[in-house]
Amino acid sequence: MIGRIPILDVSPVLDYGTAKAAAGETVPVRATVIREGHGALGAAVALYDPRGRRHSLTPMRELAPGTDRYGADVTVGHEGRWSFSVEAWSDPVATWRRDAAVKIPLGQDVELTLEEGARLFDRAARRVPRRPGPARVAAVLRDGSLAPEERLAAASGPEAAELLAAEPLRDLVTRTRRRPLLVHRRRALVGSWYEFFPRSEGAVMDGGAGAWRSGTFATAAKRLPAIADMGFDVVYLPPIHPVGRSFRKGRNNALTAGPGDPGSVWAIGSEEGGHDAVHPDLGTLADFEEFVAEAAEHGLEVALDLALQCSPDHPWVREHPEWFTRRADGSIAYAENPPKKYQDIYPLNFDGDPEGLYAEVLRIVRFWMERGVRIFRVDNPHTKPLVFWERLLGEIAASDPDVVFLSEAFTRPAMMAALARAGFHQSYTYFTWRNSKEELEDYLTELSAESSAYMRPNLFTNTPDILSAYLQHGGRPAFEVRAVLAALGSPAWGVYSGYELCENTPIKPGSEEYLDSEKYQHRPRDWAAAESAGKTIAPLLRTLNSLRREHPALQELRNLRFHHVDRPELICFSKRLAGAGENGRDDVVLAVVNLDPHHAHEATVRLDLPALGFGPDARITVADQISGDIYRWGQANYVRLDPRFQSAHIFTVGPAE
Repeated sequence: MIGRIPILDVSPVLDYGTAKAAAGETVPVRATVIREGHGALGAAVALYDPRGRRHSLTPMRELAPGTDRYGADVTVGHEGRWSFSVEAWSDPVATWRRDAAVKIPLGQDVELTLEEGARLFDRAARRVPRRPGPARVAAVLRDGSLAPEERLAAASGPEAAELLAAEPLRDLVTRTRRRPLLVHRRRALVGSWYEFFPRSEGAVMDGGAGAWRSGTFATAAKRLPAIADMGFDVVYLPPIHPVGRSFRKGRNNALTAGPGDPGSVWAIGSEEGGHDAVHPDLGTLADFEEFVAEAAEHGLEVALDLALQCSPDHPWVREHPEWFTRRADGSIAYAENPPKKYQDIYPLNFDGDPEGLYAEVLRIVRFWMERGVRIFRVDNPHTKPLVFWERLLGEIAASDPDVVFLSEAFTRPAMMAALARAGFHQSYTYFTWRNSKEELEDYLTELSAESSAYMRPNLFTNTPDILSAYLQHGGRPAFEVRAVLAALGSPAWGVYSGYELCENTPIKPGSEEYLDSEKYQHRPRDWAAAESAGKTIAPLLRTLNSLRREHPALQELRNLRFHHVDRPELICFSKRLAGAGENGRDDVVLAVVNLDPHHAHEATVRLDLPALGFGPDARITVADQISGDIYRWGQANYVRLDPRFQSAHIFTVGPAE
């Protein structure tokens, strides 16, 4: 049933799932508020904490004149199940002021109009008898010794406005029902991820055997200081479990493995164990726990891959045949995407024994939680039932709300959105394939606005499966460009190991697979040699992550704004957080990026200065955090970027002159 003051189209409200936010995040609330006639109205957002207590009441304003669309930004506090409602009311004082401002200069109903205003302030005085201000205003309105214009001014000036701001007169108050807002810990929103294979770190060639000897958790831990030094705060490990031998893949995805080939880490399970075991080449469970502890000492959280699939040698194949699909000849169906075949992997069938399989997966997740893992990157969740994830993630959230799940689903948009609504905290995106200015502006606007109530993007620049054509052909500048876009465009971003070395050789033209892919072989890297030779962009990654930590504006998702540039090769965007900078000033970061990794381009950047918190004619100071140069900018500004020297300007913005 509609209320006395209709409140329609409230957002963020979902028809499936719950709108989400992170602790300390600012959330835009919007609603359409209408009423009959010409009376003025007011609206506000009431925010309630997880205990049901009103946390704040934030006035809403009409976003554009005549649209009846109202909005306010509210900031949530700690984790938990918050809620909000929208309140609307008839505003008798605003209605009277508007009418009186027209009538009194024309001499229409002067004394009657002033008396009606006085009675409104009498009402205000009765509501707050401890404050004499409203009564004084009422007395002035009735003072016939003053000119009507003076009497009206007393009721329309800033003092009267301040008096009513705290205790407004509200008639016909209407409230929506409370809408849920699930607030997660900050890591669900903000994080710099670094993916690497422990078996490659510290791997050495055994001359006698002619094969690589795997790295271990102990040797992998030696890489942690360098990862932390680059400013990353999440270390993501692909599966660390035993790898099957049946149909094991060889180098470069060869159908037959050679001597010493370790196989794909996603072909999980062997006689040595399954999803609750670690590969013996890496060490023991105790060694893994020590790795997690050492990561924590460097300020790093460990994210673990949750890949619900098996090799033919997994204990589940023998112990739970009902968890797999049988073909007409009685064989178990292996994974395939015709014409591609993945004989080393058996998918799970979630309909044969849903309760038994659910209980086992829940046990596996809790098993690793007990060993210090509080972040899971879930492999291909779109190939499992949505109802399974809704149940699993909901049960984990009820007992352990700090546990974060990242959805690795490169699939149709509707399924990606549904997984996010089902409870995933973060999502992989199509960012890897969005390269042009138009594509980036459209897609990043969608991620930061339209879908931000339920889908948090984690902008990975590359993965072990994805070496984009842009990176293959753009050289070092391409790697720099994509890092800047990802790190500044979203509060969560990530790279796969080797990105800092600009590794960009595909297995063949037209393929996104790496040559000598680490998925199928050990691939140790000589980090020290690369650094001494200057063949690394690690300093840029360090700068980007440092800026992300120093500037709260870069830790927000919904504050991304694009600015006009008159060339398609250059893109400009900003992030601003009010009151978060030094001395209470706004925190503003501005980036201009040359998307062409091969050629220099010059253009005029036209800033939307009000979007940055300045007047339209302001002159501002911008300091380039890459070159150290300082400029004075206004609305229109000349820019030239040559990728041989610098692919992007990253400006921190000072006060207006």
